[in-house]
Amino acid sequence: MARIYHDEDADLGILRSKRIAVIGYGNQGRAQGLNLRDNGLEVIVGTSRDSSWEQAEADGMTVYSAAEATRQGDVLLLLIPDEILPEVFQQDIAPGLKKGDVLDFASGYNIAFKLISPPSFADVVLVAPRMIGLGVRDLFLKGQSFPSFLGVEQDASGDALKMALALAKGIGSTKAGAIEMTFAQEAEMDLFSEQALGAIMSAAFLTAIEVEIEAGYPPEAVLLELYMSGELGVVFEAMAQKGFLKQMDLHSQTSQYGTMTRRPRFATPEFKSKMKEVLEEIRSGRFAQEWTAEQKAGHPLFRELKQKAQEHPLNEMEERVRRELNKL
Repeated sequence: MARIYHDEDADLGILRSKRIAVIGYGNQGRAQGLNLRDNGLEVIVGTSRDSSWEQAEADGMTVYSAAEATRQGDVLLLLIPDEILPEVFQQDIAPGLKKGDVLDFASGYNIAFKLISPPSFADVVLVAPRMIGLGVRDLFLKGQSFPSFLGVEQDASGDALKMALALAKGIGSTKAGAIEMTFAQEAEMDLFSEQALGAIMSAAFLTAIEVEIEAGYPPEAVLLELYMSGELGVVFEAMAQKGFLKQMDLHSQTSQYGTMTRRPRFATPEFKSKMKEVLEEIRSGRFAQEWTAEQKAGHPLFRELKQKAQEHPLNEMEERVRRELNKL
């Protein structure tokens, strides 16, 4: 069982004498930076001179380039997208690091797959909210909380775990609980959710749409029944609150019976084998190598797939349904 930390395990005091530099001021950067500042900690921002710089200034933050914020900061929250962080780290962050610095990642990806190699004199910790940035901020303002994954990859100071716990508390996560994980576990689980579960759900929805429309059901009714009503969001919320299986009690017995009797038709050994293949590609590093090569080549396959998605007839069908339902 993984250890779960709460408020009583974390001490914000260890951060009182530190200057926290939030590198990247997107959804997570803004939410975490504001939460830390609201908890009485000194926060500066390092970002590009774009809308994120303007937003940080509007929020009353002291803003610098990523390189300057690195030089001035003691604890660095690296909240730049995974795909561009290695280049930014090498060019702007690594040259300004000093002994005693703490590098805090919100994703295990670049460390797990060795795309970034931090210096041995720095603490390397993971505080990964299981919540989008908007939720991180909104829940904090409501006095509520959200869980996070938390880990230590490198403990140069001897206080890396204390630092990670303090950061988790500072952003508002330890009330709900910070679950101890390794960088590799966080990265692999995150990718698996996207590439196995996410891919399966995407395929299932697109296939269901095709099957029902080909069978003669009105497209408007098909989309509304499958997802456009928003009912699925309520179901997923019930899963989180009541449990994956227990939430079925909220549905009719007809629904429950149909789901439970037909599920084995899809939950086949072949189905599980495909999921294991995806997980092995992730754990072996093959996906990370593939994605890195795709980026270096200029994203040819990514752009092709995005173009096909944009041209899919489903987009036009959805727009028509929204207009007809007066949802625009």
